[in-house]
Amino acid sequence: MERTQSWLRWLYIGRLVVATAIFVAALTQWFRPDGSPFETLVATIALLSALAMTAFGLWWVELGGRTPQRNFLYIQVLFDVLLVTAAVHVTGGPNSPFPPLYILVITAGALLLPLPGGMLIGALASILFFADVVFLHPTEPATQDFLRIVLFCVMAVAMAAVGDRLRRTGTALGAVESELRKLRLETGDILDGIDTALVTVDGRGRLMYMNTAAVKLLGIGADDIEVRPVLDELEQSAPGLGRLIRRTAATRVPVGRFEIRRTTAEGARYLSVRTTVLDRDDEPTVTAVIQDISEARQIDDLLHRAERLEAVAALGASLAHEIKNPLASIRSAAEQLGGTRLRVEDRDKLNLLIVSESERLSRLLTEFMEFSRFDAQRWSSVDLGRVAGDVIDLVTRHPDRSGGMRIDFARPDVAVVVDGDHDLLHRAVFNLVLNAVQHAGPEGVVTVEVDQPNGDLPATVELPDAVRLRVRDTGPGVSEEDIPRMFDPFFTKRSGGTGLGLALVHRAVEAHRGTILVDSPAGAGACFTIYLPAHAGREPGDGRAN
Repeated sequence: MERTQSWLRWLYIGRLVVATAIFVAALTQWFRPDGSPFETLVATIALLSALAMTAFGLWWVELGGRTPQRNFLYIQVLFDVLLVTAAVHVTGGPNSPFPPLYILVITAGALLLPLPGGMLIGALASILFFADVVFLHPTEPATQDFLRIVLFCVMAVAMAAVGDRLRRTGTALGAVESELRKLRLETGDILDGIDTALVTVDGRGRLMYMNTAAVKLLGIGADDIEVRPVLDELEQSAPGLGRLIRRTAATRVPVGRFEIRRTTAEGARYLSVRTTVLDRDDEPTVTAVIQDISEARQIDDLLHRAERLEAVAALGASLAHEIKNPLASIRSAAEQLGGTRLRVEDRDKLNLLIVSESERLSRLLTEFMEFSRFDAQRWSSVDLGRVAGDVIDLVTRHPDRSGGMRIDFARPDVAVVVDGDHDLLHRAVFNLVLNAVQHAGPEGVVTVEVDQPNGDLPATVELPDAVRLRVRDTGPGVSEEDIPRMFDPFFTKRSGGTGLGLALVHRAVEAHRGTILVDSPAGAGACFTIYLPAHAGREPGDGRAN
């Protein structure tokens, strides 16, 4: 409908221009000595008729708001055919300069009318021109007049076909546009009905979309924010959100997860933000998906607290069990020492047993205290390769290392940096390497590797960018059934071991948001691999981006 009205307006303009030009030409001829009053009268009637027909069309469609129907369009185009015929007749028939105007009328008919109607208008124009040349002018028709009639017929067929194709295409596009409009409305209703907040901002910081959940969550009116800088408003409402969107637009790199702490009258609220970026006309468009995870975080805290209490209970039971055995040995030895019929060598053995069991208790309690006080506090950039080198120098001089046992380590050519607690990482790597040395045997080999896998990660490791520390030994390895229990506190298969070394390694890796894997091929010793997030630095706000 809009396309038809647009073509009608152009038809009105062309009609008025032609009628005015004919009237001006007739007036010019009228003032000449050989001027014809009849031609002036015809030109005046043509102009007035054009004005009346145009006014009728404007009133019927534009002012009345009616849809131009087929009969209305036929009337408009037929009038223009008659108008052009009158202009041709008055200005000399075959000698008139206006026959090309028939082509414009035929084009208008092809665009406004269906295929048969467009061809009918072309045929009517040809018949009227032929009748004017043959019957209303005494001269014989020239060859160019017949050529013009043929041209009008060809143009009628061609333009009718083009107009029909345009109408079909316009109908299809209109249907698609209608479906897209409907889909947009339905999508808007769906997005307004979900609890997840959505905010879309273009590359220049202007708000493009904000659903109802975002308005409620951020406490910002979508209508008010459009007249003020959007990113400043978002930054003020949720510190870190505006900077996160600005950084995403500048780098065109989406952020997988980012936590924001927002202070409200009800207390602290925690928001989880993900961003996506699309390029539209070489300008980034950033969409932030925001969720309030305060309740989920509280539930996680409660679950972690319950898990810690369960862990404390389990550790207490395990510690009691570990303490019970040496205490029983010490008590039995002390009772036997109270007897009077012991030989000197038996008394020395009992004294040695008491001392060794006391040392075992002391070592057990010391390691347990280190394990219980375990926490990552002083974060900084740590070169994992340098840490491994320092640990190997220390383990080389450890009493548990036999003389023939070898430790192979190739220090990385470049720094392999992670974010973490240097002392905690040092203790974890030390326990891991020492455990390998203790199981490798007198003539065994321990291999330590530090590198960046560059995307070559196991399926269970979900880190976008990681560094890897691998420790292999040539010892007896680990049985398949023991692997799930390797990092449990007090689990050990080594005589004299406390079972807290690998448990401390596991806690250290978890504290650094990493993963540790165990592999023990048959007859090839054990291999422990640690994956830690590569150095990325703190993100803006109170959270960390992943």
